[in-house]
Amino acid sequence: MRLIKKIRSHTTKIPLKFSIWLYFMAFTVIVFVLLWLCQILFMEKFYERMKIKDVDGTAQQILSSYLTDDKDTFNSKLTNLAVKGDICVEIFDRYGRHLVSREILGDCLIHGRENGTYEYIKKITKNDGEPIWLKKKNPRTDSYMLLYGCAIGDFDSPTGFMLLNCALAPVGSTVSIIKRQLMVITILLLVIAFVLSLFMSKRIAEPIDNITRSAENLAKGDFNTHFDGRGYLEVKKLADTLTYAEKELSRVDTMQRDLIANVSHDLRTPLTMLKAYAEMIRDLSGDNPVKRNEHLEIIINETDRLSLMVNDILDLSKLESGKQKLTPTEFEIKGKLNEIIGRFGGISEKMGYHINFTPDSERMVFCDVVKIEQVIYNLINNAINYTGEDKQVYVRQINQPDGVLIEVEDTGDGIEEDKIKLIFDKYYRSENHKREVIGTGLGLSIVKAVLKLHNYDYGVRSTLGKGSTFWFKISDVSRHIPQ
Repeated sequence: MRLIKKIRSHTTKIPLKFSIWLYFMAFTVIVFVLLWLCQILFMEKFYERMKIKDVDGTAQQILSSYLTDDKDTFNSKLTNLAVKGDICVEIFDRYGRHLVSREILGDCLIHGRENGTYEYIKKITKNDGEPIWLKKKNPRTDSYMLLYGCAIGDFDSPTGFMLLNCALAPVGSTVSIIKRQLMVITILLLVIAFVLSLFMSKRIAEPIDNITRSAENLAKGDFNTHFDGRGYLEVKKLADTLTYAEKELSRVDTMQRDLIANVSHDLRTPLTMLKAYAEMIRDLSGDNPVKRNEHLEIIINETDRLSLMVNDILDLSKLESGKQKLTPTEFEIKGKLNEIIGRFGGISEKMGYHINFTPDSERMVFCDVVKIEQVIYNLINNAINYTGEDKQVYVRQINQPDGVLIEVEDTGDGIEEDKIKLIFDKYYRSENHKREVIGTGLGLSIVKAVLKLHNYDYGVRSTLGKGSTFWFKISDVSRHIPQ
């Protein structure tokens, strides 16, 4: 395990191009090592095993025919098997007398050598009934021959014996020829593999190197980087993914700058007001109770606005980081809607807004009451900020079999279709909409985060020139709420 880890640790430091070449060459070397082992070192042993297997099969066929077929059929089969297997055959009775003989080889170890065959029969009888295999050198031809012998019938009282003899091909000379051929082939293929592996490693690594350089530019903040995905399907997919990531990073970077600009503006305005009215109290209205109280009231309102903005930013940060947990309870949604709408009474009287509520029958729901209250408040506040000149806002409660649908509608300019999917983004601010009159501008982002935390469906329908309807659905089933 330590060796593997060490190799992997070193591999990560090697360029991809060299790694591919190294693996390709290692594979080539392994193939040739296996080829040399099989063709040179193990060829003779493999040849002998295969020859023994073939002779054993031939012997079984001869025995089967000898015991079951008539004489003519047996002689015909014996001749065919002897010629096919290039073997000599001798069959003796239990006393060692010749019964059948087939001489195929020009010179073998069993024909015309009665003393030798007698010794082989003695070996069979001493081998506990098992066949004998002998590899012997023919003194006249100086070549090796394979001899097989077995008993016919029951070993305790055999009816006869059978000897088979075949020549072993001169494997040594064959191996020598193959060795010279392999040497030439090995050198040629190693050269080809070397050149081919260099070409392939360069071809495979080059697109990845290009993407890596582009990714380094992207990491430095260049959002106009081009990712070249030519070459392979996987490289193209990687290039497409990085191109998509580049667009998203560019969009987020732009929106983040916009957010900082908006928040800075929102913070600067109340701070300027606080300083201005504090100086007015110090220099002008300090001795005038009416003016002083008026100026102090403005300071208090601006302080509340600053506090609201900071709280919204902190709430959104907690929701998106997953640190904010839900505390679901059971409550009446109709009563809660009436309570929230009642809080906008001062704005309605002072600024002329009309919030029209269409309730349904009372319905018990199970969710985090504080956060759902925040969602409804932000949606109504958003509708007030963007509604039309008639200053009408419509809130509807629609009971459904599987939950309660809440809709908040304004009569403003509406949202372009291609901008609807961005409207809940905390960094997004459409140029076609007026700046928020009330709130911090993070209301819809908080709505999205709370509803996603509850696993509730939500969305917006909008028609240009007629207004927008924001909706979400509270499920009655408590298991939809992550615990």
